[in-house]
Amino acid sequence: MKIIYLGLQDYVQTWDAMKSFTEARDANTEDELWIVEHPSVFTQGISGKTEHLLGSSNIPVVHTDRGGQITYHGPGQLVIYCLIDLKRLGIGVKKMVSLIEISIMDLLSRYHIKSHLKKGAPGVYVDGAKIAALGLKVKNGRTYHGLSLNVDMALSAFTQINPCGYQGLKVTQLSDLTDNIRLDNISDELSQILANYVTRH
Repeated sequence: MKIIYLGLQDYVQTWDAMKSFTEARDANTEDELWIVEHPSVFTQGISGKTEHLLGSSNIPVVHTDRGGQITYHGPGQLVIYCLIDLKRLGIGVKKMVSLIEISIMDLLSRYHIKSHLKKGAPGVYVDGAKIAALGLKVKNGRTYHGLSLNVDMALSAFTQINPCGYQGLKVTQLSDLTDNIRLDNISDELSQILANYVTRH
């Protein structure tokens, strides 16, 4: 599996690139993980409801084609896009979601952070506060979009939305839970963990 570091990238341009990659790939195309940060943006999933955006701000809102409700991306948040051929792996989207969640929990446990899942609310939580969100799109048995993990960012923008459609949902980040956190280290660790889980599922 290829792991590609893209740095800080515009959300819409990256989304377009994911769609193009997914359209062009064939049965032999190697799966890829794209590691990226985005400038501040709210993204609204296909089932997203407008009432979950609580007010107007200068942060743009993009209506995207992943599953799930509204979330926020910004500098200091790790985003990993999962360009995976589920059909070739012989797994369904629920299994893929589970592999992503397990990978994040595995990473957090390495930093002695106890995390948990919430029934019916994909993502990873620490003491009821959301630390990682995920949303996938599957086309012809292949996924794009992926996960976001709050590492060391300004969390204030989350107060402008009901994160993932949950009113009053608290959010947290790695830098508030442990010391000496660097985004590039976390990027390396989580992408390797995820690649290992997916390839040996």
